[in-house]
Amino acid sequence: ALDRYLNTLWKKLLESGIYTKFLFFFSLSLLIRLPFFFRDYIDRDESTFILLGQSMVDGHLPYIELWDLKPPLLFFFFAAVIGLFGKSFIAIRLMAVIFVALTGFLTYLIAKRITNKQQLSLIAGVLSIYLASLFGSMQGLMSEHISTFFLVLSIYMILRNKEPKYLLLAGIFFGMALMVKTNLAYALLLILIFMGLPQKGKLHWQTGMIRSGTMGIGVVLVVALTFLPYALQDLKSVWLDAVYYAPLAYADTTLGQMLKVLPLGLILAIFLFVCWRYKLLDRGDKDIQLLVLLLVGIVFSYFRIGKMNGHYLIQIYPLLLILLVAVLSSIFWRPSPKAGWLVLFLLMLAPMETYKESIDVVRHRLNRGTWFNGEGISVPAYLRQHELQDRPVFFLEYHIGYWLLDQKPPTKAATHPSNICRSGLFPYYNSERHTGLEEIQYIMKEIKPYIVVVRKNKAIFDKDHEVENTFITNYLERFYTTHGTVDNALVLIRSNGQ
Repeated sequence: ALDRYLNTLWKKLLESGIYTKFLFFFSLSLLIRLPFFFRDYIDRDESTFILLGQSMVDGHLPYIELWDLKPPLLFFFFAAVIGLFGKSFIAIRLMAVIFVALTGFLTYLIAKRITNKQQLSLIAGVLSIYLASLFGSMQGLMSEHISTFFLVLSIYMILRNKEPKYLLLAGIFFGMALMVKTNLAYALLLILIFMGLPQKGKLHWQTGMIRSGTMGIGVVLVVALTFLPYALQDLKSVWLDAVYYAPLAYADTTLGQMLKVLPLGLILAIFLFVCWRYKLLDRGDKDIQLLVLLLVGIVFSYFRIGKMNGHYLIQIYPLLLILLVAVLSSIFWRPSPKAGWLVLFLLMLAPMETYKESIDVVRHRLNRGTWFNGEGISVPAYLRQHELQDRPVFFLEYHIGYWLLDQKPPTKAATHPSNICRSGLFPYYNSERHTGLEEIQYIMKEIKPYIVVVRKNKAIFDKDHEVENTFITNYLERFYTTHGTVDNALVLIRSNGQ
């Protein structure tokens, strides 16, 4: 009976309209991510984006008051949520649900357009939601969630129609993806070259150049609009430093670590070689070629920066899933009456992180009377309890606390705690300091924050920064005393007269 019921539901989903299918993707995204709505932060990057979004709401352009190594359009989305809903973790995490659901839905639409395989395409969309929501710091609203949505939306527009208006829209959406995550520049370059090539073996250079140029105009339009506010205020160098020069400098400082990306590159190279060698993918299909070039461009960007955090992979998951659908449909796929069981397995067994977080949230609610949890929330509450909320504070961890205390980081470099030690980026802060050590010394000796928050029993900075760790540890031991311990956080206050 259960088997028949599941297969009936699966069949109804396959036969349902486009709005019902989107509602399915949205509901799935919401269910997986809902328990994480109440955590203070899931990744430190998200906290940094929130701080910059708040700075925009307060009337400051990105990089003027606070600074981070991301393009300005990213912070607009956070500013929009904060401006509409106030300081709401739930609103920010709900925005992530929407972006993930839309990306899964578009993954389904693109896979179905390329292969015409309804069931496989639907499963690909489901897997896209799971991969963008689980396995690491995926449950918050990351820059990759936003950029990937606009990337797949651009792809959908290109595949839907090659008329100028659709290519212009594709360029606008790709430009938005680029101004959220600049690593997509390499993929964009490959696509513009590809679209400018002759079509169908004939020398239609004019047609190709028009297509490439139309899409390029859309990209340039978005980039120019992000640049315009800075140009109007004679702050052009601020935009150029943050959006262009700083990412290049950062890539140069991490280039020697590219071996970390090598396993992914080898796996994808073998996958593509096997597909091409055994004709598992149609080598003459322009849509398949487009997806492969995008994949190559994005993975090359990982090599360029010599780094690959788990959330970086969000950008390549939809592309890989669509290509896998194309491969499977060319090998053996036939509609299966057991497909409902497969979907049930994915829905019930995969999101173990969701189950664990649900238990933790309920336990926290029972023990402390609130759903919201994490030191980024409990430390500000502790400071208010002891009437310290108005004293200058320096968060060396849990820096979302600035947001809840209506405070700002002491300097631009301190917006994201790890940026303090990235000496290669200091020329782009327009700062008088030139190294991470100078910045730390300035904060501790000149600004003299009354409160410092650190992790208990943890090095303050990454272990590679021995000099900075030695200085800050010795300084805190000499001039600060422990006021209290809040979960895994230590609240230190400056000694009297120091």
